[in-house]
Amino acid sequence: MSSERLPWIAQNPAALRLFELAEKVAIAPTTLLITGESGTGKDHLARLVHELGPRRDAPFLKIDCASLPPNLVESELFGHERGAFTGAVERKLGRFELGGSGTIVLDEVAALSTGAQGKLLRVLQERTFERLGGTETLHIEARLIALTNVDLPAAVKAGSFREDLFFRLNVLMLRERRADILLLAEHLLVTLRVIHGRAHAQLSNASRRMLVAYSWPGNIRELRNALERAVVFSRGTRSEPTTGKDILEPGNFPETVRAAAPGAADSISGLRSLEDVEREVIAATLEATHYQISRSAEALGISRKTLLEKRKKYGLK
Repeated sequence: MSSERLPWIAQNPAALRLFELAEKVAIAPTTLLITGESGTGKDHLARLVHELGPRRDAPFLKIDCASLPPNLVESELFGHERGAFTGAVERKLGRFELGGSGTIVLDEVAALSTGAQGKLLRVLQERTFERLGGTETLHIEARLIALTNVDLPAAVKAGSFREDLFFRLNVLMLRERRADILLLAEHLLVTLRVIHGRAHAQLSNASRRMLVAYSWPGNIRELRNALERAVVFSRGTRSEPTTGKDILEPGNFPETVRAAAPGAADSISGLRSLEDVEREVIAATLEATHYQISRSAEALGISRKTLLEKRKKYGLK
């Protein structure tokens, strides 16, 4: 088994303390609740805790509580016996069984119904459960890590999340990491250079100042998306003559990010229509991905159907 683990890119004191805390809790069986806005790296942190601890060679299973219909959540977690409900034609093992002695991640735990929350609380308290329609009591060995971007204290106050469940979970908060923006950007660029065949792509000084100035409401996901667009959109632009490195300038980034650049409000020269910009970005993305529609749509942050419609609209092959 490889000894490599997921990287944790940080120099911000709060983020470094978070990593130290992750190292400490990784060796304990305690349940964790990781909260933070979408894109702050909750999934990454959960996987890091798994890999840092003694469960690293056991299964790592994740269930998205928000994407499953309410009537299927309990079957997914607990499993069911044949005939437990209409359509249950055979026994199914739930995540609590399949997880073995590994780690089970409950993504968007706040999306669980109050009934499911009550059953989850029982699992946390007694470490036992039954399959739907079954009578056999099973023991859970896996560690549970719950993730959410919901303000749980507010949800408790509003009555949509059980207070006893909230206090049963250990809270591990993700905090602001502005000092880490450039470190994260450089780390993300390593992967993006390989994906798009731009081995020498580098941020200009102006772009670096712009990235730090921007507030990043979409967190790390927005940063990665902005960087990928810049790498794609900068194809064919100037290269730095002394080093041969492709330079990612502020103009290669989305308008929302460019607005954060110093003096951006004073510059209106060279503006083009939105359709011209959109056509050029889509064309560059398609070329960079060798016209792989699904991959291009993901890079652009739109659906495959929308990309096909826009490709037809702009006459792109």
